[in-house]
Amino acid sequence: MHAIPSLSNRQLELAGLISEKAAAAQWRDWRWQLRHTIRDVNTFERLLGVSLPVRDRRDLELTVAKFPLAVTPYYLSLIDQDDWANDPVLRQSFPQAAELLINPHDMIDPLAEDEDSPAPNVTHRYPDRVLFYVSGVCAMYCRHCTRKRKVGDRDTIPSRKVLAQGIDYIKRTPQVRDVLLSGGDPFLLDDGKLDWILGELDRIDHVEVVRIGTRTPVVLPYRIDDSLVDMLKTHRPVWINTHFNHPRELTHSARESLARLADAGIPLGNQSVLLAGVNDCPRIMKSLVHKLVQNRVRPYYLYQCDLAEGLTHFRTPIGKGIEIMESLIGHTSGFAVPQYVIDAPGGGGKIRVGPNYLISWSTNKVVLRNYEGVITTYTEPDSYAAKFCDRQCEKCDLQLNLADAPEDKALGIARLLSDSDETIALTPADNDRARRRDDSDSA
Repeated sequence: MHAIPSLSNRQLELAGLISEKAAAAQWRDWRWQLRHTIRDVNTFERLLGVSLPVRDRRDLELTVAKFPLAVTPYYLSLIDQDDWANDPVLRQSFPQAAELLINPHDMIDPLAEDEDSPAPNVTHRYPDRVLFYVSGVCAMYCRHCTRKRKVGDRDTIPSRKVLAQGIDYIKRTPQVRDVLLSGGDPFLLDDGKLDWILGELDRIDHVEVVRIGTRTPVVLPYRIDDSLVDMLKTHRPVWINTHFNHPRELTHSARESLARLADAGIPLGNQSVLLAGVNDCPRIMKSLVHKLVQNRVRPYYLYQCDLAEGLTHFRTPIGKGIEIMESLIGHTSGFAVPQYVIDAPGGGGKIRVGPNYLISWSTNKVVLRNYEGVITTYTEPDSYAAKFCDRQCEKCDLQLNLADAPEDKALGIARLLSDSDETIALTPADNDRARRRDDSDSA
C-alpha cells in the first residue's frame, strides 16, 4: 500500500476557491481535477491570487484564442506565488504573448508527422517502430508542445473505428516490432478503451514491445491509480515514458505515482525538453536527473526545442544543450545522463548531438579526451581482418543462430529424470545389443 500524502495548505485553499464543497478526497480524484481544469485567464488569475497588467490582457486573450489554455488545479498549485513571473511551472502552463510571434522558420508540423502517416493516426518514420496517436486530449496544454497544431481540437479524439484502422496497419506491417502510444495523452482514455488497444496489440505476434508516452505523473498524478496499474500489469511488456522538465515537478504525489508504476514492474523513462527560462541551467538539469533516478526513472532524452509555431521564446542555442551535457557526462552516473537530441525538421528523426570526445585518429591510433580534459590515446588492433559481408548469411561462419540459448538441456541421468525429455534409457555406444539391432535393421 502506498501512503496517501496530505494536501498542502495551498491545495486546500485552491480546492475551497474552486468549490466550497470540495474535500481532500475530491482533490485526489483525477476526474474532479479534469472537470475543474482552468481554461481562461480570469480564473487562472483569481486562483493564483495575482493581477496581470491590463496592457497584457488583450495579447493573452489573443494567444488563448489561437493556442488554448488548460491546466489542472494540481499543477497550478505548484506555482510559487511569491515569484510567479519567473516560476518554471507557470512558464510551462500559462500563455505568453510571445507565442503569437511566428518566425519564418517556424512550421505547423515541424517533424512532418502528418506526411509520414500511412494510416489514420499512425506515423511510420523508423523501419521497425510506429507512433500511434490514441488520444487527442491532454490533462494540460503545455505551452512548448510540438503538436500545437492539434491542441484543443476535439475532432482529433479518435473513435474505435479509426483506431482499428491504425491497428490493422500495424498487423499488416510485420517489420513493426515497437509501438509508441501517444497523443494527446493515452492515460486520458478510460481504462477500458486503453485496455482494448493494448489487448489488440498483444495479439499481434510481431509487436514485441509497447511504449506509452504520458505527462500525467507530472500534471495529474492522481490518474495513476490502482485500477489503471492493475490493468497495465496484464499487458507485457509495456514501457512508460514520462515528461518531467524541472525538479520542482517531482512532488510527493508525483513520486507516489511513479512508485506505483515501478512497483508494478513497469520500466520508466523520462523525456525532457530544453526550455529557455525553465531548465536551461546545468545545475537544474543535474538536480532533475538525480531526482528521476532516485524514483526509478531513467533519463532517456533531452530534446532541443522543436521549430513548431510560437516556440521561439523557448528555444536555446544548441551550445547551451552541449554545455549541460558537459556538466553531466563524467560528473554523474552514466545511467543518469540522457541523450541530447534534435528531432530533425522535415521528418529526419532524432539526431544525437553532444560534446566531442574523439579528437583525432590515424590508421592505428585514436586520440580521445575525457570529461576532465585529459587527452589520451587508444591503439587499434594490428591483426584485425575486416570481414567482407556479401549478405550470403547461410554461408557465414559467424554464429547466426539468434534464438535463445537452451537452459534446460539435460545430460546423463538428468535426462531420465527430466519431465521435458522423452528419453527412457541410456545405452552405451559400444553395446553389443545395440549393434545387433543396427545390423538387423540394415539386413
